[in-house]
Amino acid sequence: MARPNIFGTVFGVDAGMMQLAVFPNLSKRRAGEIVDRIFNFYHNKDVRLVMPATEARQFRKEEYGLPCVERVHVDMALSIGGDGTLLGVCRRFGEQNVPVCGINLGTLGFLADIEPRELEGRLAKILAGQYRVERRLLLSGYVRNDLGEKFLGNAINDVVISKGGVARMLRLGLYINQTHLMDYKADGLIVSSPTGSTAYSLSAGGPILDPTIRALLLTPICAHTFQMRPLVVNEDDEVLIKVSAMQDVIVTLDGQVSHKIQPNDEIVVRKSKATAQIVKFDDKNYYDVLKAKMWSGNN
Repeated sequence: MARPNIFGTVFGVDAGMMQLAVFPNLSKRRAGEIVDRIFNFYHNKDVRLVMPATEARQFRKEEYGLPCVERVHVDMALSIGGDGTLLGVCRRFGEQNVPVCGINLGTLGFLADIEPRELEGRLAKILAGQYRVERRLLLSGYVRNDLGEKFLGNAINDVVISKGGVARMLRLGLYINQTHLMDYKADGLIVSSPTGSTAYSLSAGGPILDPTIRALLLTPICAHTFQMRPLVVNEDDEVLIKVSAMQDVIVTLDGQVSHKIQPNDEIVVRKSKATAQIVKFDDKNYYDVLKAKMWSGNN
């Protein structure tokens, strides 16, 4: 296995060799073990591995560390952690169309498709090209005001409008394609992709959607009315939320990146032009995973 220099080039390597980027979650107890197993498996194969410099130092792989992994070509990224780690890696690569394969060290792991006991077998399938890439809908969040529209970022699971500071309900106005649907009081609103329907939206009472459904899911958080219920709209619809002036509001992308909203700002959510590319294997389908993760204790 060839070793990259600090500028990301690799000497003495066939240009057709597969290059994988490894992203371990430093907070996961077994991350070091998984990193070592990946390097041991690929050490005598036509694969080159790279890592972010900080993580490489942490796991004593300094010679494989790069200051900006996102700026070099990689064929696939391996995330080691839970679904949150995978979400962060997908956002890290932005619109570069890099497939991301998750190795699950978390709790549920709907997106991370490899369990530790399966690792070497799945790594062999990756080398042999025996996997598929699912293109998942991405959400784009924006803030709109008198100065125009500002892009906040993309999210795979959800864009959440919630209160900050004092525990008081928000006054929200909901618009779909510029049509005013209703005003209501709530703790917030979750705009979710089908992929994110098993995340925060599920906890707030939203339905589970097959991730291949082309739709957006709107789930209120503790709405103070019986009239506002979870709503499924077309994937091409634009969702606009107006918040009453002088309320403390935060917009959060995938539970990881937050932005404070100023008075008179409007929040806009629409489908991104980019997609998230998630690596899956043919011996697992969505409903098998759903059953195993959600209801296996009921058998």
